Amino acid sequence: MNRITHLFNTKKSGILSVYFTAGYPQLNDTVNILKEVQAKNIDLVEIGIPFSDPMADGPVIQEAANQSLRNGMSLKKLFEQLKDVRSEVHIPLIFMGYLNPVMQYGFENFCRDCAATGIDGMIIPDLPFNDYMTAYKPVAEKYAIKMIMLITPETSEERIRLIDANTDGFIYMVSSAATTGAQDNFDEKKQAYFNRINTMGLKNPRLIGFGISNKATLDAAMANASGAIVGSKFVQLLRESANSSEAIDKLLEALKK
Repeated sequence: MNRITHLFNTKKSGILSVYFTAGYPQLNDTVNILKEVQAKNIDLVEIGIPFSDPMADGPVIQEAANQSLRNGMSLKKLFEQLKDVRSEVHIPLIFMGYLNPVMQYGFENFCRDCAATGIDGMIIPDLPFNDYMTAYKPVAEKYAIKMIMLITPETSEERIRLIDANTDGFIYMVSSAATTGAQDNFDEKKQAYFNRINTMGLKNPRLIGFGISNKATLDAAMANASGAIVGSKFVQLLRESANSSEAIDKLLEALKK
């Protein structure tokens, strides 16, 4: 069974996922961060594939992506780093990246190497849904890679139901239409969006991301979905901390305040 499916089958709520950019702060930090995250009982990890124009990301993740590229990270290098990761890391792993590097690598080659490496799913924010349905879905399914789709407050009910019917794993519920970045709280408009999605009766579980950085935002996400995804806050702490273990400890402490 796919590790994402197993996670959501066995843990219905309170799931905590983190995002970090591969090759950041240092080129060879990727595997160590994964091992430390697992040791701290994080449930799920998004590994960011650095790209020079990460349009959905705010300044913290943009800078991390640029530094990672300056460090020499590439998709080929990332697969090399992760080739033995499943001997030590057993939690679900998802690649999050933009279409351009994946297309340059070749989508079937990408899926094949994901399967060989033990990657369970992928998030490609700039992949049009119609293209996914016609060209990408069959290939991803061939290699048992979950394609995780994003929804935002602007996504129509029709599109949400199409995504729900044609994907599995989980739905990434973006808290706002803005780019990634920490927020202090979720306002009434975001709460209304959460409530609207809650009433739709979707078959897929959901995780809420973008803006999770403290207890208030974490609690709101946990109350309205199966869990939360923390990105910018963790990337910032990786930059500021002496090592990844310290960064995770600081993150978990921040999510209690």
